[in-house]
Amino acid sequence: MTSLLVILSGATKWSQQDGSQRPTGFWSEEFAEPHKVFTEAGIELTVATPGGRPAVVDEMSLTAQANNGDEEKAAELRAYLEGVKELLAAPERLEDVDPTAYDGVFIPGGHGPMQDLAVNEDAARVLRTLLPDRSKVVASLCHGQAAFLTAGDDEGQWLFKGRRMTSFTDEEETQTGLAANAPWLLGTRLKAAGADYVAGPAWSSHVIVDGNLVTGQNPASAAAAAQTVLKELAARAGSRPTTA
Repeated sequence: MTSLLVILSGATKWSQQDGSQRPTGFWSEEFAEPHKVFTEAGIELTVATPGGRPAVVDEMSLTAQANNGDEEKAAELRAYLEGVKELLAAPERLEDVDPTAYDGVFIPGGHGPMQDLAVNEDAARVLRTLLPDRSKVVASLCHGQAAFLTAGDDEGQWLFKGRRMTSFTDEEETQTGLAANAPWLLGTRLKAAGADYVAGPAWSSHVIVDGNLVTGQNPASAAAAAQTVLKELAARAGSRPTTA
C-alpha cells in the first residue's frame, strides 16, 4: 500500500514583528481536503507534528468569512475535523519518524508552519531524505513551504535551490492584512533562498510540479494539489522496490 507522511504544525501562536502572539494553527481546508482525497484513494496516512503535540486548527479557517462567505462549507470543514479529532489530538512525534518508510510527504499550511516547521530540523531531515529520491514525492501547500527553509544538503546548500515552486504569495499576505506585522514573508524568503518562484493569480488554484516536487499556492489549491500528488505517486509506483 502506498504510504504518505503528513507533517502538521504543532504551533498555536505566531510571533509577530511587534512581539505580540497571534493565534494560529493549521488551515482547515489545507488538511481536510487532501486528507479526504488521500483516504478515499486508499493511501496509508501517518500524521506527525514536532514533539507529537496536538495539531490545532486555526479557528479563523473555520469561519464563513475565510471561506468566501460560504457558511455551509465552513460547517462541513468543522464536521470533517471533528471526525478525525482523535488523529489530530495524538499525532506521531516527528522526531521518531523514519522517512524511508514512506512514499512521500505532504505538508499543509496555515501560519503555524511559519512558527515551528520553518526552524524544525526533523522536518528538514525528512525533506533531505525524500527530495533527492526521485521515486518519492515531496508536496506542500500554502505556508507549508516554510518547512523547506532549513533543509540543506550535505554541503550546506539549500536543498530546493533552483526548484520551481509556489507558495502563499506576498500579495495574498498583504491582502489578508497580516503582512505588515509578519516577522517575514514566505514568498520573499523562498525567492531569496534561490527558488524558481512562480506565483499564480491571488486566491486562485495554482499548483506547480517540478519533478518529484509538488507545491500549491493557497487554500483554493488544496484539492488540486492532493489530486496532483496522487498522480505523481501513481507514476512512481512501478519504480519502487517491492517487499516479499
